[in-house]
Amino acid sequence: MMKDNSDALVINREKIGGRLWLGTSHYPSPEVMLRALDAAQPGFVTVSLRRQTALEVADNGYWAGLQDWMTASDARLLPNTAGCQSASEAIRLAVMARELFGTSWIKLEVIGDDYTLQPHTLELVDAATELCRQGFDVLPYCTDDLVVCEALLRAGCHGVMPWAAPIGTGKGLLNPYQLRTLRERLPEAVIVVDAGIGRPSQAMQAMELGVDAVLLNTAVARAHDPVAMAAAFSAAVVGGRRAWAAGLMAERDIASPSTAVAGLPFWHQPMGRDA
Repeated sequence: MMKDNSDALVINREKIGGRLWLGTSHYPSPEVMLRALDAAQPGFVTVSLRRQTALEVADNGYWAGLQDWMTASDARLLPNTAGCQSASEAIRLAVMARELFGTSWIKLEVIGDDYTLQPHTLELVDAATELCRQGFDVLPYCTDDLVVCEALLRAGCHGVMPWAAPIGTGKGLLNPYQLRTLRERLPEAVIVVDAGIGRPSQAMQAMELGVDAVLLNTAVARAHDPVAMAAAFSAAVVGGRRAWAAGLMAERDIASPSTAVAGLPFWHQPMGRDA
C-alpha cells in the first residue's frame, strides 16, 4: 500500500513513517515478525530492554534481524520501559535504553496495578518530568484521564498514549467518549491509542475519533496469520484516518431518507392517473 505523504504524522518536527505502530513480542518466530513488519510498514517499532540480556541483544537472531530490517526501513525504534513500577526504575531503564539502542525516543511505562496493568499516573508524571529534563523524546503510556494527559504534556512529553483497554485484552475502545473528549480538549496534541486493540475494526474506530496513531502488538503477533493481520491493521488505520479527514456525518436520533420525496412517506404522495 502506498503511503500518503500529504498527511504525514509529525512529532517534535520529525516526520513519522506511518500511523500504525507495532510491538515485537509474542511472534511465533523472528522471521514471522519481520514479515509482519514488512506488511504493516509501521512508523515506530517498540522493543523492550527488560526481556533482553546484554549478550542476547548482540547475538540473538531476533535482534540481528530487526536491526537489518530497521536499516532498510524508515521506521523508528521506540524502546519501552515495560515492567517498571516506579519512576526511579523507569528512569534508570530509559537511560540504559538510550545508551544501548542509540535513540532518545522512549515509550514510558510505569505500571501501578499488576492485575489490570494500569499505569501508575503519579509515578508516570514524575518519570516523564525527569526524562524530558534529560532530553528524552517521551511518549508515555497512560490512562485516558484528561487531567493526567494535560500534566504529561506540560511536563514536556511529545504526545500521550492513552489505553483503549487493558494491555493484551483485545476488548477495543471501552470508553470512546473519553477518547473523543481528549481529541476535542487537546486539539494540537499527538494522541496515540496504545493497548487493548484486538481487531482492525477497533483500530479504524480509534482513527475515526481523530487520534493520530494506533500502537498494538498482541492482536498481530497472536493471530493465526500475523502477516495477513498486520496488513489488515495497516489498511484499517489508513481507512480510519481518511474517514476522519473526510469528515464523518453527524449521528441522528431519527431516520432521514437518502432519497426524499417532498419530505413525505410514499403513501402520502399523490397517486398518478395511471395508478
